[in-house]
Amino acid sequence: MNKKAEFWKAHVAAIKREGVSTSAYAKRHALAAKSLYRWQHKLKDATSATSAANRGSAFVALRMDAPAAVVGQAPAGCTLLLGSGLRLEMATLPTPEWLAALARAAQGAR
Repeated sequence: MNKKAEFWKAHVAAIKREGVSTSAYAKRHALAAKSLYRWQHKLKDATSATSAANRGSAFVALRMDAPAAVVGQAPAGCTLLLGSGLRLEMATLPTPEWLAALARAAQGAR
């Protein structure tokens, strides 16, 4: 990140930390409120894009016990234990797309 971005990032972080309005902070530090609002928006977009990229590539560990099914016998089902303590029991193994959507939803709920 360049010096200009670092300068504004520090001010945006200070606004959050102090819990003051952007305009009051700008006045107190003799900054252009318009520039401060623009950098808040710019930095928020950059953070959102980075978070979205990280969520899309997140690895979710799946532990599988030894198979209980015998050849010719239908699988017994699938139980998914989430970190929050939630237990999902399903008759069949869900698709990878469904599991990925569940992981994204769980990340967004934090």
